Amino acid sequence: MNMILDLIEQNIVYVAIALAVLVVILLIITIVNSAKCSSLKKRYNAFMEGKDGKSLEDNLIYRLDQIDELIESNAANERNIDLIFKRLQVTFQKYGMVKYDAFDEMGGKLSFTLAMLTENNDGYVLNVVHSREGCFSYVKEIIAGNPILSLSPEEQEALEDALTKE
Repeated sequence: MNMILDLIEQNIVYVAIALAVLVVILLIITIVNSAKCSSLKKRYNAFMEGKDGKSLEDNLIYRLDQIDELIESNAANERNIDLIFKRLQVTFQKYGMVKYDAFDEMGGKLSFTLAMLTENNDGYVLNVVHSREGCFSYVKEIIAGNPILSLSPEEQEALEDALTKE
């Protein structure tokens, strides 16, 4: 033990400097922690300002109920979107139309053909021919982009126009 005391007495200046440095470091750490505590205290006071524990609890419960309502609403929206996509697959989404003059003597393009296709290229080609005696309409079925019956040039043009649309 005497040996340790003798060593400290011989190096007292170094021990004092080391202790002073340690005190300065601890003082800096204390100041930093005090600043952080002050900042945290300000934030806590701003959060709790005008609120008691009960009103804060009510506010949290209200917000949690809102979150539950949003989750239910989101699930309902997802179901509705799925239903819409299922219905869209069988609706006509692609159209092609060609107007033409069926008979040279009529003047004007009063006849037309209309191709209507689903997403899978199923549908119909509607041909409406206008003449002096009346108006005639014909429907030809299209399955996977291919006609069941042969098509006139105008019908084929309308079908190709519909097939090229997305």
